[in-house]
Amino acid sequence: MEKNKIIFWTATIIIILWEGVMPLSTVLFAPEYVNAGTKPLGYPDYFAYTLIFCKVLGVIAIAIPNIPAKLKEWAYAGLSFNLIFAFISHSCVDKNIGYMLMPLVFLGILAVSYIYKNKIYNNSASGLRQKA
Repeated sequence: MEKNKIIFWTATIIIILWEGVMPLSTVLFAPEYVNAGTKPLGYPDYFAYTLIFCKVLGVIAIAIPNIPAKLKEWAYAGLSFNLIFAFISHSCVDKNIGYMLMPLVFLGILAVSYIYKNKIYNNSASGLRQKA
């Protein structure tokens, strides 16, 4: 079970850094670059701020252990949609293979976090049933 927690937290920390800390630090310390990734794709300026706000809320929801399970599910879904649509946007607009693959790599890491979250929860739930 300890191995599952290590895998979960490693994947989750990578997602927290990539989807939460980096965008938030851009807003705080280099606001001139906030829309550097969305403007070339044709999105309006306000979209970048909305996206950053939602990403930060999503990583908070998946990082805090006591958040309700339904909210965590929505957070994983929202972050997944974000990464899928980033792939689609880059595929349709700039066709840069590096920009297309990066969201898919992080989608894979997010999937690992989600899968191991469920493994940890299922193991702890079965342990509670056995004790009762």
